[in-house]
Amino acid sequence: MALDTVSIAQETPDTAQPYKELGLKDDEYLRIKSILGRRPTSSELAMYSVMWSEHCSYKSSKVHLKQFGEKAPHSDALLVGIGENAGVVDVGQGYAVTFKIESHNHPSFIEPYQGAATGVGGIVRDILTMGARPIAVMDPLRFGLADAPDTHRVLPGVIAGIGGYGNCLGLPNIGGEIVFDETYAGNPLVNALCVGVMRHEDIKLAKAHGTGNLVVLFGAKTGGDGIGGVSVLASETFNAAKPTKRPSVQVGDPFAEKVLIECCLEIFHEDLVVGIQDLGGAGLSCATSELASAGSGGMNIQLEKVPLRDPSLSPEEILMSESQERMCAIVEPEKIKRFMAICKKWDVTATVIGEVTDGLQLNITFNGQLIVDVPPRTVAHEGPVYNRPIAEPEYRKSLQPISSAVPRPTSPEEIKSAILKLMSSPNLADKSWVTSQYDKYVQGNTVLAQPEDAGVIRLDEVTNLGVAISTDANARWSYLDPYEGAKLALAESCRNIAVAGAKPLAVTNCLNFGSPEDPGVMWQFAETVRGLADICLELGLPVTGGNVSFYNQTGSVAILPTPVIGVLGVIQDVRERTPMGISREGLELFILGKFDDNLSGSEWAHLFGEIGDSSPVLDLAQEKSLINFLLAGQSLFDAAHDLSNGGLAAAISEMVLRHGIGAKITVESAGIQLFVETPGRVIVAVNTANAEAVVELAQTHGVEISSLGSTGGDALCINDSVIPILELRAAFEETFPKLFG
Repeated sequence: MALDTVSIAQETPDTAQPYKELGLKDDEYLRIKSILGRRPTSSELAMYSVMWSEHCSYKSSKVHLKQFGEKAPHSDALLVGIGENAGVVDVGQGYAVTFKIESHNHPSFIEPYQGAATGVGGIVRDILTMGARPIAVMDPLRFGLADAPDTHRVLPGVIAGIGGYGNCLGLPNIGGEIVFDETYAGNPLVNALCVGVMRHEDIKLAKAHGTGNLVVLFGAKTGGDGIGGVSVLASETFNAAKPTKRPSVQVGDPFAEKVLIECCLEIFHEDLVVGIQDLGGAGLSCATSELASAGSGGMNIQLEKVPLRDPSLSPEEILMSESQERMCAIVEPEKIKRFMAICKKWDVTATVIGEVTDGLQLNITFNGQLIVDVPPRTVAHEGPVYNRPIAEPEYRKSLQPISSAVPRPTSPEEIKSAILKLMSSPNLADKSWVTSQYDKYVQGNTVLAQPEDAGVIRLDEVTNLGVAISTDANARWSYLDPYEGAKLALAESCRNIAVAGAKPLAVTNCLNFGSPEDPGVMWQFAETVRGLADICLELGLPVTGGNVSFYNQTGSVAILPTPVIGVLGVIQDVRERTPMGISREGLELFILGKFDDNLSGSEWAHLFGEIGDSSPVLDLAQEKSLINFLLAGQSLFDAAHDLSNGGLAAAISEMVLRHGIGAKITVESAGIQLFVETPGRVIVAVNTANAEAVVELAQTHGVEISSLGSTGGDALCINDSVIPILELRAAFEETFPKLFG
């Protein structure tokens, strides 16, 4: 087949092109022709198709996401915000921390192991491109019902992929979630977060500055795996009734990425790059167009110089391939020799494929023939923007309060039976079957990891400066009220950070929704973004970046709206962190915050097939007071644990199970208080000598505090109900091995 060059495109304006098959709409194709003043070449069409995909261009979400800028609070800590590969914040002592969360949902359904593995690899490279050493990962996950056949196909592969890739990189996996709900059947959510650390002066940006500077592609060779990849997969709804575009999922090589990380860090240490970009979604199309677009000029690329694993690849396939473990750097000519020497030392393939120009175009040639001649901003940053129709979903009109069919246990026998049922349910049961496949302690700086409320990592071995990270989402609350659901998810993540003893500092997010072409889904999304922007402004927390994942539905069945909110906090001395588990007898237990009788969206109601009619409404003033109290009283607590999924019943059970030390608590209105999930509540375990000081501190901060009981013994005693720890542990730990072992 003859090469489709720019000159041929000019001479053959009426040539039919498969733009619809590549995911472009009629009007989008016409706009490309208008931009270029001609029809695109096949290579240009490939670039626009992947870069204008929903996954890469955010064309349905941009009009809403701008709120994160319009409502952005002032933050002295923010060093790099939205627009780069990842946000960067100042955590003190000259350290900067970068963190971000992204999705790899559709690839993980098709090829669970590689989909999840390359999700980890991709987010790690985003952190690396900022100039940081990746230091930890987290993985919030959602699956269909735990006993469904497809969950048994997908979940083990996803877990193996996350563990296999992360463990080989030597990165501790310090947290995340696993939630089951029938709406995720056929569309699991595999979100991946990475955090990295650097000195302030080492921050790198994705910009191609300096006429005559060289464009260097380094890392793995380009192959046929992942052609179209996530850029196409994540931009279309799965439909069981018709064939779906399913390009090959990327194949990861964690050992190649580990070498690439060390190679990059040595290159950064010697200040050898002007700008750098990883090759993830949209591959070389993304890296070249984004670097040129963010830079000060144009770029010339010689595509035949790209090292290939498969020499039969066409230029279009080379541009669309999402092969993993690749980076693109801008290097000054006088530094290229040293750059290449470091790559050779690490046995990393590196090739100069072009240079930065003083023009305005991204030009790509193949064997001397011009196949791409485009304004780079039109590819990377000026794609379509849709203001999709929005309408409140019909389901909201039929929501019903929690019925009397959901039990309110009161007798000792009922309470015991209910606790055992709750703690053995898949959403609350012990996840050690999963987390034991992850290395939590590699590198030796993990201070807290799952099942703790937040992961905590030490940054400095001398000063013990550290950071805490938490990810949270309650999709049932977001289904009931997406505005409040987003606020509640962020508040919970902040609470988990503060419970561990860290001050919340910045936010990242992964917004997982159904099809943006559904007005009801767009209403959920718009309300979520509005809620998140509002609470971030109120709490003074900047959104540093994140990811939107649309088209998470199978046919007409959309997932529950699932905004996964990640919060990063700083802790001055990780030795002072607060764990969640009760570690000794004779401690006094207090519960902080108020509770109501709204079981809507609770795990207890979910176990009986009900969701209710209204999410909780966040009391922001109380939430601020609670966080301030937790930080001020950190030195007074032996243990602290946030009340969230499963309410008081789950929280106290998790605390006693952590170290096998029992507790005796007294609960009024047990049938409600044990299972309601009213936000803004925390259990603290306190030495008797500190009890009075804790009560006084709570009163000073305006936080409601009540005595709950004390620790000790070999049973969890709730009122007159006695649940032996051994029996509780058996119920808690047997679920996952039975399901997946």
